[in-house]
Amino acid sequence: MAEEVQKHSVHTLVFRSLKRTHDMFVADNAKPIPLDEESHKVKMAVKLRTEYGSVLHMPTLKENLREKGGPNTGDPYGHKQYSGNQGQELEYVVTGTHPYPSGPGVALTADTKVQRMPSESAAQSLAVALPASQSRLDANRTAAGVGDIYRHAGISERSQPPGMSVAMVEAGGNKNSALMPKKAPTMPKPQWHPPWKLYRVISGHLGWVRCIAVEPGNQWFVTGSADRTIKIWDLASGKLKLSLTGHISTVRGVIVSARSPYLFSCGEDKQVKCWDLEYNKVIRHYHGHLSAVYGLDLHPTIDVLVTCSRDSTARIWDVRTKASVHTLSGHTNAVATVKCQAAEPQIITGSHDTTIRLWDLVAGKTRVTLTNHKKSVRAVVLHPRHYTFASGSPDNIKQWKFPDGNFIQNLSGHNAIINTLAVNSDGVLVSGADNGTMHLWDWRTGYNFQRVHAAVQPGSLDSESGIFACVFDQSESRLLTAEADKTIKVYKEDDTATEETHPVSWKPEIIKRKRF
Repeated sequence: MAEEVQKHSVHTLVFRSLKRTHDMFVADNAKPIPLDEESHKVKMAVKLRTEYGSVLHMPTLKENLREKGGPNTGDPYGHKQYSGNQGQELEYVVTGTHPYPSGPGVALTADTKVQRMPSESAAQSLAVALPASQSRLDANRTAAGVGDIYRHAGISERSQPPGMSVAMVEAGGNKNSALMPKKAPTMPKPQWHPPWKLYRVISGHLGWVRCIAVEPGNQWFVTGSADRTIKIWDLASGKLKLSLTGHISTVRGVIVSARSPYLFSCGEDKQVKCWDLEYNKVIRHYHGHLSAVYGLDLHPTIDVLVTCSRDSTARIWDVRTKASVHTLSGHTNAVATVKCQAAEPQIITGSHDTTIRLWDLVAGKTRVTLTNHKKSVRAVVLHPRHYTFASGSPDNIKQWKFPDGNFIQNLSGHNAIINTLAVNSDGVLVSGADNGTMHLWDWRTGYNFQRVHAAVQPGSLDSESGIFACVFDQSESRLLTAEADKTIKVYKEDDTATEETHPVSWKPEIIKRKRF
Protein backbone atom coordinates (compact mmCIF):
# COMPACT_ATOMS: atom_id res chain seq x y z
CA MET A 1 0.00 0.00 0.00
CA ALA A 2 1.39 3.39 -1.04
CA GLU A 3 2.29 5.89 1.67
CA GLU A 4 -0.09 8.79 2.10
CA VAL A 5 1.35 12.11 0.93
CA GLN A 6 1.26 14.65 3.75
CA LYS A 7 -0.97 17.58 2.83
CA HIS A 8 0.25 21.14 3.33
CA SER A 9 -1.43 24.51 2.86
CA VAL A 10 -0.65 26.52 -0.26
CA HIS A 11 1.06 29.09 1.98
CA THR A 12 3.47 26.45 3.38
CA LEU A 13 4.21 25.02 -0.08
CA VAL A 14 4.94 28.48 -1.50
CA PHE A 15 7.31 29.26 1.38
CA ARG A 16 9.11 25.92 0.96
CA SER A 17 9.48 26.55 -2.76
CA LEU A 18 10.91 30.02 -2.03
CA LYS A 19 13.35 28.54 0.47
CA ARG A 20 14.51 25.87 -2.03
CA THR A 21 15.01 28.56 -4.70
CA HIS A 22 16.92 30.73 -2.23
CA ASP A 23 19.15 27.84 -1.11
CA MET A 24 19.89 27.03 -4.78
CA PHE A 25 21.16 30.56 -5.51
CA VAL A 26 22.56 31.52 -2.09
CA ALA A 27 26.14 30.65 -3.18
CA ASP A 28 26.00 33.37 -5.87
CA ASN A 29 24.11 35.90 -3.75
CA ALA A 30 25.61 39.41 -3.97
CA LYS A 31 28.70 38.25 -5.91
CA PRO A 32 30.15 40.87 -8.27
CA ILE A 33 29.64 40.32 -12.00
CA PRO A 34 32.78 38.85 -13.69
CA LEU A 35 34.95 41.55 -15.32
CA ASP A 36 35.22 41.86 -19.08
CA GLU A 37 38.96 42.38 -19.70
CA GLU A 38 38.59 44.63 -22.75
CA SER A 39 36.06 47.03 -21.23
CA HIS A 40 37.99 47.06 -17.93
CA LYS A 41 41.17 48.10 -19.79
CA VAL A 42 39.33 50.93 -21.56
CA LYS A 43 37.79 52.08 -18.27
CA MET A 44 41.12 52.07 -16.44
CA ALA A 45 42.85 53.90 -19.32
CA VAL A 46 40.21 56.66 -19.22
CA LYS A 47 40.43 56.84 -15.42
CA LEU A 48 44.23 57.11 -15.51
CA ARG A 49 44.11 59.88 -18.09
CA THR A 50 41.42 61.94 -16.34
CA GLU A 51 42.52 61.53 -12.72
CA TYR A 52 46.28 61.02 -12.97
CA GLY A 53 47.05 62.79 -16.28
CA SER A 54 48.91 65.65 -14.62
CA VAL A 55 51.42 63.32 -12.91
CA LEU A 56 51.97 60.72 -15.67
CA HIS A 57 54.93 62.74 -17.03
CA MET A 58 56.77 62.55 -13.69
CA PRO A 59 59.71 60.10 -13.43
CA THR A 60 59.07 56.67 -11.92
CA LEU A 61 61.00 55.79 -8.77
CA LYS A 62 63.85 53.25 -8.94
CA GLU A 63 62.30 50.98 -6.30
CA ASN A 64 59.00 50.79 -8.18
CA LEU A 65 60.85 50.00 -11.44
CA ARG A 66 62.85 47.28 -9.74
CA GLU A 67 59.69 45.72 -8.23
CA LYS A 68 57.85 45.78 -11.55
CA GLY A 69 60.79 44.46 -13.55
CA GLY A 70 61.44 47.25 -16.04
CA PRO A 71 60.01 50.53 -17.26
CA ASN A 72 57.17 49.14 -19.39
CA THR A 73 55.94 46.04 -17.52
CA GLY A 74 54.01 48.05 -14.88
CA ASP A 75 51.57 49.60 -17.38
CA PRO A 76 49.07 47.08 -18.78
CA TYR A 77 47.07 49.78 -20.56
CA GLY A 78 49.53 50.59 -23.35
CA HIS A 79 50.58 54.08 -22.20
CA LYS A 80 53.99 55.20 -23.33
CA GLN A 81 56.38 56.01 -20.48
CA TYR A 82 57.61 59.56 -20.25
CA SER A 83 61.33 58.94 -19.98
CA GLY A 84 63.00 62.34 -20.03
CA ASN A 85 65.61 61.08 -17.58
CA GLN A 86 66.42 57.71 -19.23
CA GLY A 87 70.00 56.55 -18.68
CA GLN A 88 70.31 58.81 -15.63
CA GLU A 89 69.81 57.83 -12.00
CA LEU A 90 66.12 58.51 -11.18
CA GLU A 91 65.83 60.33 -7.89
CA TYR A 92 64.27 63.45 -6.41
CA VAL A 93 66.82 66.07 -5.38
CA VAL A 94 66.25 68.35 -2.42
CA THR A 95 66.88 71.86 -3.68
CA GLY A 96 67.64 74.97 -1.64
CA THR A 97 69.30 73.05 1.21
CA HIS A 98 72.86 72.20 2.18
CA PRO A 99 74.30 68.70 1.74
CA TYR A 100 74.47 66.79 5.03
CA PRO A 101 76.36 63.65 6.12
CA SER A 102 74.65 60.27 6.25
CA GLY A 103 75.23 59.81 9.98
CA PRO A 104 76.74 61.43 13.10
CA GLY A 105 80.57 61.63 13.11
CA VAL A 106 80.83 60.94 9.36
CA ALA A 107 83.01 63.36 7.41
CA LEU A 108 81.16 65.28 4.69
CA THR A 109 82.55 64.09 1.36
CA ALA A 110 81.14 63.60 -2.13
CA ASP A 111 80.54 59.92 -1.29
CA THR A 112 78.85 60.37 2.07
CA LYS A 113 76.63 63.38 1.45
CA VAL A 114 72.89 62.75 1.50
CA GLN A 115 70.84 65.00 -0.72
CA ARG A 116 67.78 63.07 -1.87
CA MET A 117 64.23 62.52 -0.74
CA PRO A 118 63.36 59.26 1.05
CA SER A 119 61.94 56.74 -1.43
CA GLU A 120 58.16 56.51 -1.73
CA SER A 121 58.06 52.80 -0.84
CA ALA A 122 60.06 53.42 2.37
CA ALA A 123 57.77 56.30 3.35
CA GLN A 124 54.72 54.18 2.59
CA SER A 125 55.93 51.23 4.69
CA LEU A 126 56.64 53.63 7.56
CA ALA A 127 53.15 55.15 7.26
CA VAL A 128 51.52 51.69 7.33
CA ALA A 129 53.56 50.73 10.41
CA LEU A 130 52.50 53.86 12.29
CA PRO A 131 48.98 54.06 13.80
CA ALA A 132 46.63 56.52 12.11
CA SER A 133 47.16 59.93 13.68
CA GLN A 134 43.96 61.94 14.03
CA SER A 135 45.86 65.23 14.19
CA ARG A 136 47.71 64.35 10.97
CA LEU A 137 44.44 63.47 9.24
CA ASP A 138 42.89 66.73 10.44
CA ALA A 139 45.92 68.70 9.25
CA ASN A 140 45.72 67.05 5.85
CA ARG A 141 42.01 67.74 5.69
CA THR A 142 42.51 71.45 6.24
CA ALA A 143 45.78 72.25 4.47
CA ALA A 144 46.88 71.05 1.04
CA GLY A 145 50.53 70.02 0.65
CA VAL A 146 52.79 70.99 -2.25
CA GLY A 147 52.17 67.59 -3.83
CA ASP A 148 48.39 68.18 -3.67
CA ILE A 149 48.75 71.57 -5.35
CA TYR A 150 50.82 70.03 -8.17
CA ARG A 151 48.39 67.15 -8.48
CA HIS A 152 45.36 69.42 -8.67
CA ALA A 153 46.84 71.92 -11.12
CA GLY A 154 44.52 72.14 -14.11
CA ILE A 155 42.29 69.21 -13.02
CA SER A 156 38.53 69.37 -12.52
CA GLU A 157 37.22 69.49 -8.95
CA ARG A 158 35.99 65.90 -8.86
CA SER A 159 39.50 64.48 -8.53
CA GLN A 160 40.92 63.27 -5.28
CA PRO A 161 40.77 65.87 -2.44
CA PRO A 162 43.82 66.87 -0.37
CA GLY A 163 44.75 64.41 2.33
CA MET A 164 42.92 61.47 0.77
CA SER A 165 46.09 59.63 -0.25
CA VAL A 166 47.52 59.92 3.28
CA ALA A 167 44.25 58.72 4.78
CA MET A 168 44.28 55.74 2.42
CA VAL A 169 47.80 54.76 3.37
CA GLU A 170 47.07 55.19 7.07
CA ALA A 171 44.00 53.00 6.76
CA GLY A 172 46.33 50.27 5.50
CA GLY A 173 45.31 50.41 1.85
CA ASN A 174 47.42 51.28 -1.16
CA LYS A 175 47.03 54.19 -3.52
CA ASN A 176 45.34 52.07 -6.17
CA SER A 177 42.51 50.95 -3.87
CA ALA A 178 40.23 53.49 -5.58
CA LEU A 179 40.66 51.51 -8.80
CA MET A 180 39.65 48.16 -7.24
CA PRO A 181 36.13 46.86 -8.10
CA LYS A 182 33.79 47.25 -5.12
CA LYS A 183 32.02 44.21 -3.61
CA ALA A 184 28.23 44.37 -3.50
CA PRO A 185 26.72 44.58 0.03
CA THR A 186 25.33 41.30 1.34
CA MET A 187 21.91 40.83 2.91
CA PRO A 188 21.99 40.14 6.66
CA LYS A 189 20.66 36.70 7.65
CA PRO A 190 18.30 36.79 10.65
CA GLN A 191 19.27 35.08 13.89
CA TRP A 192 17.15 31.99 14.62
CA HIS A 193 14.77 32.30 17.57
CA PRO A 194 12.63 29.45 18.93
CA PRO A 195 8.87 30.03 18.49
CA TRP A 196 6.80 31.09 21.51
CA LYS A 197 3.77 29.09 22.61
CA LEU A 198 0.80 29.87 24.89
CA TYR A 199 0.95 27.86 28.10
CA ARG A 200 -1.29 29.65 30.60
CA VAL A 201 -4.44 31.83 30.56
CA ILE A 202 -5.22 33.73 33.76
CA SER A 203 -8.72 35.13 34.31
CA GLY A 204 -10.09 37.19 37.19
CA HIS A 205 -10.65 40.73 35.95
CA LEU A 206 -14.19 41.84 35.07
CA GLY A 207 -13.14 44.27 32.33
CA TRP A 208 -10.47 44.79 29.66
CA VAL A 209 -6.96 44.30 31.07
CA ARG A 210 -5.26 47.54 30.04
CA CYS A 211 -1.76 47.43 31.59
CA ILE A 212 0.74 45.02 33.09
CA ALA A 213 4.10 45.19 34.93
CA VAL A 214 6.46 42.63 36.52
CA GLU A 215 8.13 43.44 39.85
CA PRO A 216 11.96 43.59 39.95
CA GLY A 217 12.26 40.41 42.10
CA ASN A 218 10.31 38.38 39.49
CA GLN A 219 7.99 36.88 42.16
CA TRP A 220 4.73 38.55 41.12
CA PHE A 221 3.21 40.84 38.51
CA VAL A 222 0.52 43.51 38.58
CA THR A 223 -2.32 44.34 36.17
CA GLY A 224 -4.71 47.28 35.82
CA SER A 225 -8.16 46.95 34.27
CA ALA A 226 -11.29 48.68 33.01
CA ASP A 227 -13.05 47.17 36.08
CA ARG A 228 -11.19 49.94 38.03
CA THR A 229 -9.12 47.46 40.07
CA ILE A 230 -5.43 46.70 40.29
CA LYS A 231 -4.63 43.00 40.84
CA ILE A 232 -1.39 41.40 41.98
CA TRP A 233 -0.72 37.82 40.78
CA ASP A 234 1.86 35.17 41.65
CA LEU A 235 4.11 34.76 38.59
CA ALA A 236 4.95 31.07 39.09
CA SER A 237 1.42 29.77 39.75
CA GLY A 238 -0.77 32.48 38.20
CA LYS A 239 -2.86 32.70 41.40
CA LEU A 240 -4.39 36.00 42.59
CA LYS A 241 -2.59 37.42 45.65
CA LEU A 242 -4.25 40.81 46.13
CA SER A 243 -6.78 43.29 44.69
CA LEU A 244 -6.41 47.06 45.18
CA THR A 245 -9.37 49.42 44.73
CA GLY A 246 -9.28 53.19 44.67
CA HIS A 247 -9.45 54.35 41.04
CA ILE A 248 -12.89 55.50 39.89
CA SER A 249 -12.28 54.79 36.18
CA THR A 250 -10.20 52.50 33.93
CA VAL A 251 -6.64 51.92 35.20
CA ARG A 252 -4.35 52.66 32.21
CA GLY A 253 -0.84 52.33 33.65
CA VAL A 254 1.01 50.47 36.44
CA ILE A 255 4.69 50.27 37.36
CA VAL A 256 6.60 48.84 40.34
CA SER A 257 9.57 50.75 41.78
CA ALA A 258 12.95 49.00 42.02
CA ARG A 259 14.18 51.61 44.53
CA SER A 260 11.36 51.51 47.11
CA PRO A 261 8.36 49.26 48.03
CA TYR A 262 6.00 51.41 45.98
CA LEU A 263 3.56 50.74 43.16
CA PHE A 264 2.45 53.62 40.92
CA SER A 265 -0.79 53.66 38.93
CA CYS A 266 -2.67 56.07 36.68
CA GLY A 267 -6.08 56.04 35.04
CA GLU A 268 -8.79 57.72 33.02
CA ASP A 269 -9.99 59.45 36.24
CA LYS A 270 -6.99 61.89 35.83
CA GLN A 271 -5.44 60.42 39.00
CA VAL A 272 -1.86 59.30 39.57
CA LYS A 273 -1.47 57.27 42.77
CA CYS A 274 1.45 55.91 44.78
CA TRP A 275 0.66 52.71 46.71
CA ASP A 276 2.74 51.52 49.69
CA LEU A 277 2.94 47.74 49.28
CA GLU A 278 3.77 47.17 52.94
CA TYR A 279 0.36 48.56 53.94
CA ASN A 280 -1.47 48.13 50.57
CA LYS A 281 -2.71 51.71 50.79
CA VAL A 282 -2.45 54.87 48.72
CA ILE A 283 0.11 57.18 50.35
CA ARG A 284 0.44 59.90 47.69
CA HIS A 285 -1.57 61.52 44.91
CA TYR A 286 -0.03 63.55 42.09
CA HIS A 287 -2.50 66.23 40.96
CA GLY A 288 -2.14 68.29 37.78
CA HIS A 289 -3.31 66.46 34.65
CA LEU A 290 -6.45 67.93 33.09
CA SER A 291 -7.62 64.73 31.40
CA ALA A 292 -7.17 60.93 31.36
CA VAL A 293 -3.63 59.75 32.18
CA TYR A 294 -2.59 57.13 29.61
CA GLY A 295 0.84 55.97 30.77
CA LEU A 296 3.66 56.37 33.26
CA ASP A 297 7.29 55.38 33.82
CA LEU A 298 9.89 55.68 36.58
CA HIS A 299 13.36 57.08 36.05
CA PRO A 300 15.91 54.26 36.67
CA THR A 301 18.40 56.29 38.73
CA ILE A 302 16.60 59.25 40.36
CA ASP A 303 13.31 59.48 42.28
CA VAL A 304 11.31 60.93 39.41
CA LEU A 305 7.99 59.79 37.94
CA VAL A 306 6.88 60.73 34.41
CA THR A 307 3.24 60.53 33.29
CA CYS A 308 1.56 61.24 29.95
CA SER A 309 -2.02 62.28 29.33
CA ARG A 310 -4.84 63.00 26.92
CA ASP A 311 -4.31 66.71 27.77
CA SER A 312 -1.34 66.63 25.26
CA THR A 313 1.30 66.96 27.98
CA ALA A 314 3.71 64.78 29.90
CA ARG A 315 4.49 65.71 33.49
CA ILE A 316 7.60 65.07 35.58
CA TRP A 317 6.92 64.54 39.30
CA ASP A 318 9.20 64.43 42.32
CA VAL A 319 8.18 61.10 43.91
CA ARG A 320 8.76 62.26 47.51
CA THR A 321 7.42 65.83 47.50
CA LYS A 322 4.63 65.23 44.89
CA ALA A 323 5.74 68.46 43.18
CA SER A 324 5.34 68.83 39.42
CA VAL A 325 8.96 69.51 38.34
CA HIS A 326 8.19 70.13 34.63
CA THR A 327 5.22 70.08 32.30
CA LEU A 328 6.46 68.83 28.92
CA SER A 329 4.26 70.63 26.40
CA GLY A 330 4.65 70.54 22.63
CA HIS A 331 2.49 67.65 21.43
CA THR A 332 -0.75 68.72 19.74
CA ASN A 333 -2.80 65.62 20.63
CA ALA A 334 -3.02 62.99 23.39
CA VAL A 335 0.32 61.58 24.55
CA ALA A 336 -0.13 57.79 24.49
CA THR A 337 3.17 56.48 25.82
CA VAL A 338 6.22 57.63 27.78
CA LYS A 339 9.56 55.94 28.52
CA CYS A 340 12.55 56.91 30.73
CA GLN A 341 16.23 55.98 30.64
CA ALA A 342 19.38 57.03 32.51
CA ALA A 343 21.23 58.17 29.35
CA GLU A 344 20.34 61.22 27.26
CA PRO A 345 17.67 61.79 26.04
CA GLN A 346 16.15 60.72 29.35
CA ILE A 347 12.48 60.94 28.31
CA ILE A 348 10.80 59.69 25.10
CA THR A 349 7.10 60.26 24.32
CA GLY A 350 4.83 58.99 21.53
CA SER A 351 1.61 60.78 20.66
CA HIS A 352 -1.61 60.63 18.66
CA ASP A 353 -0.31 63.70 16.78
CA THR A 354 1.93 61.08 14.93
CA THR A 355 5.21 62.46 16.39
CA ILE A 356 7.80 61.13 18.81
CA ARG A 357 9.64 63.61 21.00
CA LEU A 358 12.96 63.16 22.78
CA TRP A 359 13.16 65.47 25.81
CA ASP A 360 15.85 67.20 27.82
CA LEU A 361 14.91 66.33 31.44
CA VAL A 362 16.89 69.17 33.04
CA ALA A 363 15.56 71.97 30.81
CA GLY A 364 12.10 70.41 30.34
CA LYS A 365 12.28 71.10 26.60
CA THR A 366 12.19 69.06 23.38
CA ARG A 367 15.58 67.96 22.04
CA VAL A 368 14.32 66.24 18.87
CA THR A 369 10.92 65.77 17.20
CA LEU A 370 10.56 62.74 14.89
CA THR A 371 7.81 63.21 12.31
CA ASN A 372 8.28 60.07 10.18
CA HIS A 373 5.13 58.22 11.26
CA LYS A 374 1.91 58.95 9.38
CA LYS A 375 -0.45 57.72 12.13
CA SER A 376 -0.74 57.75 15.94
CA VAL A 377 2.24 56.43 17.88
CA ARG A 378 0.76 54.37 20.72
CA ALA A 379 3.86 52.35 21.73
CA VAL A 380 7.56 52.97 22.30
CA VAL A 381 10.12 50.46 23.63
CA LEU A 382 13.82 50.88 24.50
CA HIS A 383 16.29 48.09 23.75
CA PRO A 384 17.78 46.80 27.06
CA ARG A 385 21.35 46.58 25.66
CA HIS A 386 21.66 48.69 22.53
CA TYR A 387 21.40 52.49 22.45
CA THR A 388 18.31 52.20 20.22
CA PHE A 389 14.51 52.18 20.46
CA ALA A 390 11.44 51.23 18.44
CA SER A 391 8.06 52.91 17.95
CA GLY A 392 4.79 51.32 16.87
CA SER A 393 2.08 52.83 14.69
CA PRO A 394 -0.56 51.40 12.30
CA ASP A 395 1.63 52.41 9.32
CA ASN A 396 4.91 50.77 10.48
CA ILE A 397 7.14 49.79 13.34
CA LYS A 398 10.25 51.94 13.11
CA GLN A 399 13.65 51.53 14.74
CA TRP A 400 15.74 54.55 15.78
CA LYS A 401 19.18 55.32 17.11
CA PHE A 402 19.82 57.47 20.18
CA PRO A 403 20.67 60.24 21.00
CA ASP A 404 19.43 62.13 17.92
CA GLY A 405 16.71 59.75 16.73
CA ASN A 406 18.42 58.67 13.50
CA PHE A 407 16.19 56.32 11.51
CA ILE A 408 17.46 52.70 11.25
CA GLN A 409 14.76 50.64 9.49
CA ASN A 410 11.07 49.86 9.08
CA LEU A 411 9.49 46.62 10.28
CA SER A 412 6.53 46.28 7.93
CA GLY A 413 3.76 43.72 7.89
CA HIS A 414 1.82 44.16 11.14
CA ASN A 415 -1.10 45.95 9.52
CA ALA A 416 -3.15 46.78 12.59
CA ILE A 417 -3.37 49.35 15.39
CA ILE A 418 -0.26 48.52 17.47
CA ASN A 419 -0.97 49.10 21.16
CA THR A 420 2.18 47.69 22.70
CA LEU A 421 5.82 46.75 22.07
CA ALA A 422 8.26 44.69 24.16
CA VAL A 423 11.86 43.58 23.49
CA ASN A 424 14.26 41.26 25.33
CA SER A 425 18.07 41.04 25.47
CA ASP A 426 18.03 38.19 22.95
CA GLY A 427 16.74 40.56 20.26
CA VAL A 428 13.12 39.35 20.16
CA LEU A 429 10.73 42.25 19.54
CA VAL A 430 7.02 41.65 20.19
CA SER A 431 4.24 43.85 18.81
CA GLY A 432 0.65 43.43 20.07
CA ALA A 433 -2.32 44.87 18.20
CA ASP A 434 -5.94 45.89 18.69
CA ASN A 435 -7.20 42.97 16.57
CA GLY A 436 -5.58 40.35 18.87
CA THR A 437 -2.60 39.56 16.62
CA MET A 438 0.92 39.40 18.00
CA HIS A 439 4.01 39.47 15.76
CA LEU A 440 7.50 38.46 16.86
CA TRP A 441 10.51 40.01 15.08
CA ASP A 442 14.28 39.64 14.98
CA TRP A 443 15.48 43.06 16.20
CA ARG A 444 18.67 43.28 14.10
CA THR A 445 17.27 42.35 10.68
CA GLY A 446 13.58 43.22 11.15
CA TYR A 447 12.58 39.68 10.10
CA ASN A 448 9.09 38.61 11.27
CA PHE A 449 9.70 35.03 12.49
CA GLN A 450 6.32 34.29 14.12
CA ARG A 451 2.70 35.46 14.06
CA VAL A 452 0.29 34.53 16.86
CA HIS A 453 -3.47 35.01 17.13
CA ALA A 454 -4.63 33.30 20.33
CA ALA A 455 -8.29 32.27 20.69
CA VAL A 456 -10.46 34.40 22.95
CA GLN A 457 -11.64 33.13 26.33
CA PRO A 458 -14.79 30.91 26.04
CA GLY A 459 -17.88 33.08 26.34
CA SER A 460 -16.22 36.13 24.76
CA LEU A 461 -17.05 37.59 21.37
CA ASP A 462 -14.47 37.33 18.58
CA SER A 463 -14.50 41.13 18.49
CA GLU A 464 -13.06 41.08 22.05
CA SER A 465 -9.77 39.83 20.65
CA GLY A 466 -7.24 42.58 21.39
CA ILE A 467 -3.86 43.02 23.06
CA PHE A 468 -3.46 46.20 25.12
CA ALA A 469 -0.09 45.57 26.79
CA CYS A 470 2.70 43.00 26.84
CA VAL A 471 5.86 42.59 28.89
CA PHE A 472 8.69 40.08 29.37
CA ASP A 473 9.35 38.90 32.94
CA GLN A 474 12.74 39.69 34.52
CA SER A 475 14.24 36.34 33.36
CA GLU A 476 12.96 37.07 29.82
CA SER A 477 11.75 33.46 29.55
CA ARG A 478 8.06 34.38 29.89
CA LEU A 479 5.94 36.83 27.90
CA LEU A 480 2.76 38.19 29.49
CA THR A 481 -0.04 39.88 27.52
CA ALA A 482 -2.99 41.91 28.82
CA GLU A 483 -6.04 41.36 26.62
CA ALA A 484 -9.55 42.58 25.76
CA ASP A 485 -11.17 39.22 26.62
CA LYS A 486 -10.41 40.08 30.32
CA THR A 487 -7.54 37.56 30.54
CA ILE A 488 -3.79 37.62 30.99
CA LYS A 489 -2.03 35.17 28.65
CA VAL A 490 1.43 33.77 29.42
CA TYR A 491 3.75 32.55 26.64
CA LYS A 492 7.07 30.71 26.81
CA GLU A 493 9.67 29.56 24.27
CA ASP A 494 9.09 26.14 22.74
CA ASP A 495 11.94 24.05 24.23
CA THR A 496 11.44 21.24 21.71
CA ALA A 497 11.88 23.46 18.63
CA THR A 498 15.13 23.40 16.66
CA GLU A 499 16.31 25.21 13.55
CA GLU A 500 15.57 22.01 11.57
CA THR A 501 11.97 21.67 12.78
CA HIS A 502 11.24 25.41 12.47
CA PRO A 503 13.51 26.72 9.67
CA VAL A 504 13.75 30.42 8.89
CA SER A 505 11.65 31.03 5.76
CA TRP A 506 14.05 33.81 4.88
CA LYS A 507 13.41 35.95 1.82
CA PRO A 508 15.88 38.75 1.03
CA GLU A 509 12.97 40.91 -0.22
CA ILE A 510 11.62 41.13 3.35
CA ILE A 511 14.91 42.36 4.74
CA LYS A 512 15.39 45.30 2.36
CA ARG A 513 16.16 48.38 4.47
CA LYS A 514 13.59 50.88 3.30
CA ARG A 515 13.70 54.58 3.68
CA PHE A 516 10.77 55.98 5.57
